[in-house]
Amino acid sequence: MWTGNDAFGWLRGVARVVLLAGALGSLAACVTQAIPGNRVNLDAKARVALLPLANATEVPQAQDRVGAIVGSLLRQKGLEDLVVYPQKLPDNPLEGAPVVTPEQALEWARKQDARYAITGTVTEWRYKTGVDNEPAAGVMLQLHELPSGRVIWSASGGRTGWGYQGLAAVGQAQIADLLSGMTVTAPPAKPQATE
Repeated sequence: MWTGNDAFGWLRGVARVVLLAGALGSLAACVTQAIPGNRVNLDAKARVALLPLANATEVPQAQDRVGAIVGSLLRQKGLEDLVVYPQKLPDNPLEGAPVVTPEQALEWARKQDARYAITGTVTEWRYKTGVDNEPAAGVMLQLHELPSGRVIWSASGGRTGWGYQGLAAVGQAQIADLLSGMTVTAPPAKPQATE
């Protein structure tokens, strides 16, 4: 037979387990990502074209925000010759930028004598609705080797943050994790001629 104190003690124990499970579940939900399984090493002097990303979200110009972060992080990694596809903005700010097909963008990259091209898709870029309005970012990136036309590296993932975090910070952390599969190395220094 349960006495009053035993019943409440048991109930408090169950409540602690439920709270702990909820807290662990919340932490697990904050980061869902896929770190690239394959790695690629790029020469710092190789010309790489950053092409327009596709926007699979309902957020206008999310692809431009993500593209700017990708370009910045690649330069921070040491990539010296990054060319960015020139976006033509319409005269009317309410109109979207003209749509460029992937084939047109890859052809532009070839004309720039790029060895590689980066493409991708923004799959999520928003603040979730609810009490906390957590930021959520999802990105897929691919590296194309232009002479062969093959995709030699690919990574995708998503991440959510806490309600106090900014979307750009969460997105940048996710993109940096994805780009961790891409290493940029400087070519060996040429020996100095001695007299």
